[in-house]
Amino acid sequence: MGKRIKLIIATLVVILVAGSVVYLVSSRRNPGENENYADLKKVKVVRRDIRKTVVSSGTVKPQVGAKVKVGSRVSGKVEKLFVQVGDVVKKGQVVAIIEHEDLDAKLKQAEARVTAAKTRLNNILVTVPKEISKEKAKIREIKSKLALARLEYRRRKSLLARNFVAREDVDRALKEVKVLEAQLASARQQLLFLESKFEEDKKLARAQVKEAEAALEIARINRSYATITAPMAGVVGSVSTQEGETVAASLNAPTFITLIDLSRLQVDDYVDETDIGNVRVGQDVVFTVDTFPDRLFHGKVDAIHPMATIQESVVYYDVVVRILDDYHGLLRPEMTANVTIIVDVIKNALAIPTEAIVRIGQKEFVAVKTGEGIEKREVATGTIDGDYVEIKKGLRENEVVVIGALKPKAGRKR
Repeated sequence: MGKRIKLIIATLVVILVAGSVVYLVSSRRNPGENENYADLKKVKVVRRDIRKTVVSSGTVKPQVGAKVKVGSRVSGKVEKLFVQVGDVVKKGQVVAIIEHEDLDAKLKQAEARVTAAKTRLNNILVTVPKEISKEKAKIREIKSKLALARLEYRRRKSLLARNFVAREDVDRALKEVKVLEAQLASARQQLLFLESKFEEDKKLARAQVKEAEAALEIARINRSYATITAPMAGVVGSVSTQEGETVAASLNAPTFITLIDLSRLQVDDYVDETDIGNVRVGQDVVFTVDTFPDRLFHGKVDAIHPMATIQESVVYYDVVVRILDDYHGLLRPEMTANVTIIVDVIKNALAIPTEAIVRIGQKEFVAVKTGEGIEKREVATGTIDGDYVEIKKGLRENEVVVIGALKPKAGRKR
């Protein structure tokens, strides 16, 4: 009986010692190592370009001037509306007509005033020069008579010196000269008056013609407002007014339709204030939209709005992205865009898949395959680019890491 008890005790001691040895060897070789690593995924440490990116969400929007509200500048009933939502229109195409009988009447009235003003001007240009010509002829006649009167006066005066004529004859001759001189002075004054009045009348009449022509142009413009045309080519996005409705144009022109040029779109990307400092104009951008999740569109940062937008206490900045790809028939306004801005590219960096990194406490580790098994090694990581992460320290090129061989004891897996 005593021998049997001793044998059992000795066996237990051997088992305990063997277990302790196995435990010590295992824990010393690789604490936290998954023993079944032979079937785990293994990858090499490689060199590749790592992109430093800013990931955010945005919205496809029309560019400035690519969305236009077409309205009326005159009041009246809508007689005709020629387009509906979704119609493609060309620049200058008629989209609506407003009632315009009153505008036609005002146009005819303005045309009549122009005709009357031109008639007055023509009358002045024809009649007054004739009056001036008559006055000039009258002056020439008086001058001729005056020359003869003066000659007669000198002749009678010489005869008076020889007592061939009476003093009364000389006085009558002098009186005739004085009368003709007075008539000549009066005629000259009348000529000056006519010429001066002619110039003034011409200026006034020509001004009246210009005023009437300006009023006619305004009437024509107002008449043209009754015909609503498309200011640009595009697609009808909305129709706000229907046939038969009456519009009242005051300070704000009533909107008939909204035109959108779908060939002039951009992305308004909303970048968090923590990332906006890394964004610069000219940086490359890639983005997807929810309706085409597998299609990658390319663009460039075109502008950064200086004013922030606050949504739910978070500060965002609007980054305008110019689209470089042909997006005809694919992108539409208000689509949600998942945007990645490439702010920097680290060339030829050491990199491994992000799933190979295990965070334990405040440190990061990887499992490195060695000739004897695996080795748990601390690493320093850098920029993450999709599924890959930059390795700054702890690994060499072409070393092999084993994914899933380490089990995190604290913290979370990166």
